[in-house]
Amino acid sequence: MTRHLLLPVAAAQFLVPALPAFGIGTPIGDAARADYGGLPPEQPLGIAFSIWGVIFTLYAVFAAYAAFKEDALVRRIAPPFLLAGAANVLWMLSAQTIALQLLNAILLAPILYFSWRAAEAFDQMRGMGGSWIKLVADAGTGLLAGWATVAVAISAPLTVRTLTGLGASDYPWQMLLLSMTVAAGAAWFFATRISRSLWYFLALGWGVLNIALNNWFVTEMTLLSVFAAVAGYVIVRVRFRSSPAGSAA
Repeated sequence: MTRHLLLPVAAAQFLVPALPAFGIGTPIGDAARADYGGLPPEQPLGIAFSIWGVIFTLYAVFAAYAAFKEDALVRRIAPPFLLAGAANVLWMLSAQTIALQLLNAILLAPILYFSWRAAEAFDQMRGMGGSWIKLVADAGTGLLAGWATVAVAISAPLTVRTLTGLGASDYPWQMLLLSMTVAAGAAWFFATRISRSLWYFLALGWGVLNIALNNWFVTEMTLLSVFAAVAGYVIVRVRFRSSPAGSAA
């Protein structure tokens, strides 16, 4: 039953971001700018969210495969992947319609948890032969887990701003440091306890890169841009410097 629910969730992940085009809700990036009077320095450029298209496509391909075939790969990955996707749909609906940062931050927790569980489930099957659907599952779970980490990292300063009433340009160094610290800590934990998936670090690196670009082109805070770029390099290096996840599990 679980595997058959993946397709409706996959469709919803494509449909929900399109709702603002029909007058239902506000695009997530526009809502953030309106709330904080601009784009805070710890946020990525809008182009960063293009990764959703890649993740959703991989999710849909895996969902279509699972709808017609139940094998060991599907049995392991489908339950956490389904819950991660459903939580993502709920988060997008909330962010676009209700737009309450504290609620959005809470809703990120199940996305992070279940996407990490899905990546872990795949990692346990790594090395047991290869196929095109395993590549899809590897990329889909890894990218979703990495992007969920980015979302949590950039949500932490937004939550602080919400609770304290700070604006987009208040305490930029402290807020960016908070975001990078969350990202680095999550990357270390993921690499040593969950998986050393290259896809995870590609998604995480993509998010941090766009934070650096935001500060270079939008906020024009050059030093913050350099700091974010260096932090991104350090975070990606975690994959190559940490002990394998399997040895820690």
